[in-house]
Amino acid sequence: MTMGRLFRTSRRAWLRVGALAAVAAAAGAAGIGTAATGAADTQGRARAQGQAQRPCSLHTLRGSYIFTATGYTIVAGVAQPKAIVEAIDFHGDGTLLVPAATVSLNGVIARSAGVGLYTVDDGCRGTVTFTPGPSFDIFADHTGQQAWMIQTNPTNVLQGTVTRIKP
Repeated sequence: MTMGRLFRTSRRAWLRVGALAAVAAAAGAAGIGTAATGAADTQGRARAQGQAQRPCSLHTLRGSYIFTATGYTIVAGVAQPKAIVEAIDFHGDGTLLVPAATVSLNGVIARSAGVGLYTVDDGCRGTVTFTPGPSFDIFADHTGQQAWMIQTNPTNVLQGTVTRIKP
């Protein structure tokens, strides 16, 4: 390709880019680009809100989770520190399995396993009841990736996070 031909080809390409930029600027000034962009933004927000507004159900919590919590148990009017790390398998149907749990109550370690029941309403709130064991209120995110639990038994101040580790 000769230098003259290369120059003419490049000049035509730049003229096309300049023309497209002028059309885009005119469209933006007329509000056309803004309207198109606004529509795309609105659709994106609606899609994100639709996901955020998707109702929860028992199926929202399904898979293997780790529950970690700290707080206190009140014994004879004295607050004793309490911490727990627990594996929970939510089955998606209102039943759960605890294959392993470790609790420290005032420095005394206890290990256990168990089963339980849970509820989740369309607002992503519910309950968890371990058998045998404590009861909790639960608040899940819409994806079921994470939830927050607070113990509801008297003389207990314990709250923590449930995080999905495997679907």
